[in-house]
Amino acid sequence: MLKIHVPYAHAASVFEIDVSFYKKENIKTLLVDLDNTLDSYKTKTPSKRVYELKDKLEKEGIRMFIVSNNTGKRVTQYAEALGVDFISSIRKPFAKKLLRKMHELNVDLSTTMMIGDQTVTDIPCGNRARIKTVLTDKIVKEDQPTTHFNRLFDRPIRRRLKKKNLLRDWRSL
Repeated sequence: MLKIHVPYAHAASVFEIDVSFYKKENIKTLLVDLDNTLDSYKTKTPSKRVYELKDKLEKEGIRMFIVSNNTGKRVTQYAEALGVDFISSIRKPFAKKLLRKMHELNVDLSTTMMIGDQTVTDIPCGNRARIKTVLTDKIVKEDQPTTHFNRLFDRPIRRRLKKKNLLRDWRSL
């Protein structure tokens, strides 16, 4: 098991995490994966619960930011409808593009957290950027065709994380 795949915490979904958790962790910027973390990859605009999540975060002074490997057009359309900043085609699991953008925006990485549904893209990207990471379960069954390949690696990594008690529930931190 590579340490790069171990998240700081685990949650069933981004929607179950209470905003008080982010406040306790001193989070000011929340980087959230789009596909199967916020909505299905087939969804073109944010769902009601995504708008509600963004509103809750904003009320507590937490900036939501979408980070996605998906193409510019899809991510742009979604993020603009939601009214948040974004990075598309980010090339997770690598952190170079993410770090460059965070530097450009003067984002303090010590108060930043990344949330995503994949142990092979989202979690390594956040860990390489040296920010706290939260692994979620996928929120819908279907995946993009390219993500099916990632799941071949994701499933055994998750099993090992569970077996070694490395998936700490966010409520226990």
